[in-house]
Amino acid sequence: MRVVIVGGGVLGTMHAWHALRRGHQVVQIERETQARGASVRNFGLIWVSGRAEGDELAAALRGRELWEKLATDVPGLGFRPAGSLTVARTDAELTVARRATALPTADAREFELLDPVSTRRRNPALAGEFLGALWSGRDAVVEPRPAQQAIRAHLSTIDGYRWQPGREVREVDTGLVRDDHGEIHRADVVILCTGAWLGGLVRDLVPDLPVRRVRLQMMQTAPLHEVLPTSVADGDSFRYYPAYDPAELPPQVEVARAHGMQLLMVQRQDGGLTIGYTHAYAEPFDFDVEEAPYEHLVGVAEALLGRRLPAITRRWAGVYAQTTDPTQVVYRREVRPGVWLVTGPGGRGMTCSPAIGETSIVEAGL
Repeated sequence: MRVVIVGGGVLGTMHAWHALRRGHQVVQIERETQARGASVRNFGLIWVSGRAEGDELAAALRGRELWEKLATDVPGLGFRPAGSLTVARTDAELTVARRATALPTADAREFELLDPVSTRRRNPALAGEFLGALWSGRDAVVEPRPAQQAIRAHLSTIDGYRWQPGREVREVDTGLVRDDHGEIHRADVVILCTGAWLGGLVRDLVPDLPVRRVRLQMMQTAPLHEVLPTSVADGDSFRYYPAYDPAELPPQVEVARAHGMQLLMVQRQDGGLTIGYTHAYAEPFDFDVEEAPYEHLVGVAEALLGRRLPAITRRWAGVYAQTTDPTQVVYRREVRPGVWLVTGPGGRGMTCSPAIGETSIVEAGL
């Protein structure tokens, strides 16, 4: 069958991969020359540990499995089964971590409560003061910027795949997609993976789309010159993932509360660190980035590492789309016969995209 996928981000690319694996012809259209949205402005974390029990955790576990499978075909993916440490610096945070190890799904997440000595054994770079950490062996890492280029290079070796960058879609209907070059792409199935682009054509198709946009701020450092063998989160992360019960945690410090903050930290293949992040939900979003959240993140990261960070080399803001229905992993709907809109995975996008794409392909009858 002929499949047209609109969107060159990780979600669209995973739909393309699954369609090609089933022997279909795929045209993938992207309005930029390369994906520039949330798919490359993220940590590259395959984050199973904090997902809600039920469909969300199932999608995360399946996504983790498929990322590892894809890595066998695409070495440049940069997949690392690194695991994660959510570090507790207070008794209240340690209580949340301990409670997590008693969850019915703790084994599936490979949870283990570690004391400070065992934490440093897992990650010797953590030389600061803390009470322990929640270890998850199922969390992993990919390199978000080069990963999609590597996947696309792999897809391009498969007969029936055509990549069409620099084209904005102007019309979508059953059986066709027309782009701004005037080309009409005939299709048996159209799948729209438009990310945080929720206006224009998307609004015409679904005026009452139950998806919101979320803005974040992140940064990268120069090389650490030491291996950070696991990804790292701070105790504030317990507030932002549904697997945990943060009821006993005291209020966050003001800057963290005002900007919806948690620390996530992961090392890139070049040795530098990606560190974040903030959450902002009220639009219109500011076009600039604020310094106070960065100062807070630097302070928390340095407290865990027990040393100064390398120089900050990049700062940026990004926007992702998130379904407003907390029971759904993603918004997926057939908006016209043979035309599917798939958007709003939120912060689950990198983790769950392979599983989301797999389900979409099945539901679309491919």
